[in-house]
Amino acid sequence: MEKFNSNKNRDQAGKVPESKNPQNRATVLRENKNDGNISVTFSEDDLEARADFIPAVGNGEPITLAYVSSVLERLNIVYGIQEKTIQEAILRCNHDRKPIKDVLIARGDPPKDEVLEYFELAPNPASSPSEANNRIDYRSQSPFVIVKKDQILAYKRPREKGQDGKNIHGVLIPRGVLRPEGVSGGQNTRTDENHIIAKIAGQLIENKKVISVQESLVIKGGVGYATGNIIFPGDVIIEGPVSDGFKIYSGGSVTIKQTFDVTDVITKNDLTVAGGIIGRGRALVKVGGTLKAKFIENCRVACRKTLMVETEIINSSIYAMENIELGDKGVIVGGDITAIHGIRAGAIGKKSGKPTHIHCGIDFTVQQEKEKNNYQLRIISAKLAKLRELMAVPEQNPEKKAKMEELLHRLEQEQKKTGQRISDLLGRLEADDKALVEVTGEIAPGTLIEICQIALFVEEPLRKVRISLDKTKGKLVSEPL
Repeated sequence: MEKFNSNKNRDQAGKVPESKNPQNRATVLRENKNDGNISVTFSEDDLEARADFIPAVGNGEPITLAYVSSVLERLNIVYGIQEKTIQEAILRCNHDRKPIKDVLIARGDPPKDEVLEYFELAPNPASSPSEANNRIDYRSQSPFVIVKKDQILAYKRPREKGQDGKNIHGVLIPRGVLRPEGVSGGQNTRTDENHIIAKIAGQLIENKKVISVQESLVIKGGVGYATGNIIFPGDVIIEGPVSDGFKIYSGGSVTIKQTFDVTDVITKNDLTVAGGIIGRGRALVKVGGTLKAKFIENCRVACRKTLMVETEIINSSIYAMENIELGDKGVIVGGDITAIHGIRAGAIGKKSGKPTHIHCGIDFTVQQEKEKNNYQLRIISAKLAKLRELMAVPEQNPEKKAKMEELLHRLEQEQKKTGQRISDLLGRLEADDKALVEVTGEIAPGTLIEICQIALFVEEPLRKVRISLDKTKGKLVSEPL
């Protein structure tokens, strides 16, 4: 079988030979037009050459390996020659007497670009919608990227070495150098040899390839399906309305610049609402610092410091660990209002409204724990009564009787422990016997006021009074302001 003729001294200039036409196709015809021949097509970058093998016609000479080798030499195809593929194409073309088209006869090596090192933003998997009963809660989706302190924000991609290429004419193709536009660290980040890391917890912001962490979350519009529920480790500022059904949880303070249609809000520090807070009866507000609002309506509010309301508190359950302050025009109508150190308001209660109950001097957290233990004590007592009733039945199985006696002992011990806890809580229940209720206007009849569990039921209107506890007399007294 003929061999390929590989001429080592052929031209290395890589210039397209004269036989190559503008369409990158070259055909080298033999002396007899009936002889078999090949037509070669070059890729634009000269990294590939493909050929159509045309069989001989009539008594024409078949395609030979020597002929193909001469064509390759004439077209200056010297690198990446696919010898086995060419041999198979010649055999098939000559045997079947059919054209064999688009055969890869030579392939060069493309260059591999060098890639310089850069920082690439770490992936932030999007939270998937929570599902309950095959229903997706889109309120759990958020467009904000929240990161933790010391979280890795970006990884350094190491340099990737490049490699020169070579085309089918044997011409070297220099490798390129890529400089990817990576990210760099900005405010509240630190950079080590291989990472960009968050110095604080907050919102990740990328601006012109600079990443930073904001300790506060500013929402220019409102809270709704476009934002999802707000869960943020720092301060939250909301400039628009909050839609019903959306929750806000903040590790800092929350500022809302409009009326707040609240479902649930929990904030570690202060809550400030430019408008009022409307709860529709089921809302829960927990504030770790001070609460300020224009009004509060139909809410459950627990505040660790002072609660300040400008106009009115209506049909709400309010618990403040310090004071509740309303202006001279501030009114409390309906609901249960608890403040350890006292309440100052313009008016309390309304003749035609729901009754208003005021509680001061009592630590409501201790009160809640006491009520919880009282409930447990009632359950234990009911179980003991039923068990003793069963044990009074004569002729019981000895094994069963022993188990019942063991249970009786456990319940009696639990009853004793619960009773002791209630006794301890009672000792801590009264937090401030100097608490005051001051009203610059009127306390309406039907209002109940308690200070340190001593009650005063208002039967006749009281105007401009200060109510306090007289411990020596064991009753509440009022004096004019």
